[in-house]
Amino acid sequence: MVSATFHTPFDPATRHAVTPLPDAPPAAPPAQPRRPWRERIDGPAVALAVLPPLAGIGLLLGVWALCTLKSSTFPSPLETWDSARALFADPFYRKGPNDQGIGWNILASLGRVALGFGLAALVGIPLGFLIGRFEFLNRMASPLISLLRPVSPLAWLPIGLLVLKAANPAAIWTIFICSIWPMVVNTAIGVQRVPQDYLNVARVLNLSEWKVMTRILFPAVLPYLLTGVRLSVGTAWLVIVAAEMLTGGVGIGFWVWDEWNNLNVKHILIAIFVIGVVGLLLEWALISIAKRFSFDEV
Repeated sequence: MVSATFHTPFDPATRHAVTPLPDAPPAAPPAQPRRPWRERIDGPAVALAVLPPLAGIGLLLGVWALCTLKSSTFPSPLETWDSARALFADPFYRKGPNDQGIGWNILASLGRVALGFGLAALVGIPLGFLIGRFEFLNRMASPLISLLRPVSPLAWLPIGLLVLKAANPAAIWTIFICSIWPMVVNTAIGVQRVPQDYLNVARVLNLSEWKVMTRILFPAVLPYLLTGVRLSVGTAWLVIVAAEMLTGGVGIGFWVWDEWNNLNVKHILIAIFVIGVVGLLLEWALISIAKRFSFDEV
């Protein structure tokens, strides 16, 4: 019979057995003192984010100033700035139906964009879900979308004037028809890219079509849907300027055309910058919303 032998450690100095102590847990690293916020700012990163845009704007202004040194018809940046200060000193004045401040014209254009885009969202998003969900509808709608989507939005304006008999509804109709396609296409693509496993689980659980749409498809398709919304808003803002030039009334497009008739080039340049800033703000707002519902790291 073999007996196991255990060796008990002992202290050679005292010749007594020593009981081994359990291993102590590793000590936590010392807490780092919190640095002031000024020290936490990454200087190179901030410079990289700020300096290139400023350099681009400075280059644009420099080229503009050089090109207008000897020009008597095209205004310089300083002249345009002085005109902008006077223009925005009272942007909401009213002196008649066709003589209003630039603020009212911007609001009128945004109102038309909101109406046309809202109607397009009410129709385009559900239509995109149906096209992406059902193969028969997809095959039926694909040729129509491929045929109508490349048509210039302004080509639809005479149809709106003929049917609706008024300029303002015709402009809203043009916004509707040009902004519906990105939402339909992106929503349908998002539905088609939902993993089949999700739909198999819904089939096993015997979920209704409404629950499949609201509980499974909508959360998965939301990033695609928001991309379509962002593209639609950008397209709508581009088209409304051209539509208002043709239909007249109050709006930033009509204001640009009216200033051209008055040969006021400085106001036209100001309107170009205003249109760009408003479009940039719309884009930024929708990108911020899309980031909240996106699982990708930006």
